Amino acid sequence: MLGLAFGLAGSVGGTIGAGILRTPGLVATQLGTPSLVLGAWLLGGIYALMGAICIAELAASLPRAGGWYVYAEQAFGRRAGWLVGFTDWLAHCIGLAWVATTVGELVSELMPWPAQAIGLAVLALFSGIQWLGVRAGGASQELLSLVKAVAFLGLAAASFLLPATQGEPVTLAASGPLAQGSALLVGAVLALQAVITTFDGWASPVYFAEEFSEPARDLPRSLIGGVLAVLGLYLLINAALLHVLPMQTLSAASLPAADAARSLMGPKGAQVITAVALVSLLGLINTVVMAAPRILYGLSRDRLMPAFLTEVNSGGTPVAALLLTSGCAALLVLAGSFDHLLGMGAFLYVGLPLSGIAAQFQLRRQQPNLPRPFLSWGYPLTPVLVGAGSLAFLIGALASDTADSLLALALVGLGAIAGELWRQPQPSGAS
Repeated sequence: MLGLAFGLAGSVGGTIGAGILRTPGLVATQLGTPSLVLGAWLLGGIYALMGAICIAELAASLPRAGGWYVYAEQAFGRRAGWLVGFTDWLAHCIGLAWVATTVGELVSELMPWPAQAIGLAVLALFSGIQWLGVRAGGASQELLSLVKAVAFLGLAAASFLLPATQGEPVTLAASGPLAQGSALLVGAVLALQAVITTFDGWASPVYFAEEFSEPARDLPRSLIGGVLAVLGLYLLINAALLHVLPMQTLSAASLPAADAARSLMGPKGAQVITAVALVSLLGLINTVVMAAPRILYGLSRDRLMPAFLTEVNSGGTPVAALLLTSGCAALLVLAGSFDHLLGMGAFLYVGLPLSGIAAQFQLRRQQPNLPRPFLSWGYPLTPVLVGAGSLAFLIGALASDTADSLLALALVGLGAIAGELWRQPQPSGAS
């Protein structure tokens, strides 16, 4: 059975990827001053923390395998549960394929091997680890998350050994007080979008809720503690980058962490950042390979997918669901083109927390006597703020990438049709 250490590792491992190596430059470009940059990261972390506080209530009340679909099914019925579960699994497969391909590309820069083959080999490796069982998967997650945290902390700590740089704030491309204010507002929105995307993944522990030995206690601690740990690390990394790099350099850098590493170690700094990125991405792959099959397992157990997906080996791994997930991701790796897939995946991911917030409100109204070992702090204001933010980002994604967002909605529609075909007869009164 899993405990708090795994929950924290799952939250950290599912959140911190290679994005933190790149996003600080994007945020600096939009905001221009160190105080605003750090403020954006703090605000993004508070938003993620409020989301964790809301979902902790659901996770502690309904500690079942499957993630977001569990709450949608309980609150809105089987059709909604299937739709959310299918959407979640599809987004996981897209994300898994992209991360595996990125690992392949990074390794191929160091060794003369085909990137696609490396991506497939990495998928096979972590699928094999998960096949061994929950203990092996949990131990690998804790190890990779620890190594990842140490690597980032080491880079940040070493950066503070260098003398602080001096630099002027970046001037926003606008003239006049009104134009400056408008540019700053737009920049703040774009910066927060980038920051909140970098915090995505904090809900990873909910996929393993059923496998926690004390879910009522450890799930809320894992979710909230994981976000706080990531927030602290992100603030430290950004403070270190601001210490090493002038604001002009930071705002112009596509990979500011590499620039900081070169300041510390010279030309070999780029290789160090590649190694840190690989560690980050491997931990993320391990989390997704472990989590996504639990979605299929839960759907199948509730008779929303074929029964063979509930098959579990002696180690506790849903093997058929694991093979289906890894096989789907491998096909996407072989397909090779990710521009549209990533746009669709991002849109799908944005909608999932919104489904959880809606489920929380519905269950509070519909099932007031449901045991709730943990109650969301600040209810109903906290979920209102999180729900409004999720809805705003969903609308923003639809407006900024309309074609891919509509394609994502079309995939969800196909999923609804498939759900009706797979749906098994239920007792009278089931929805």
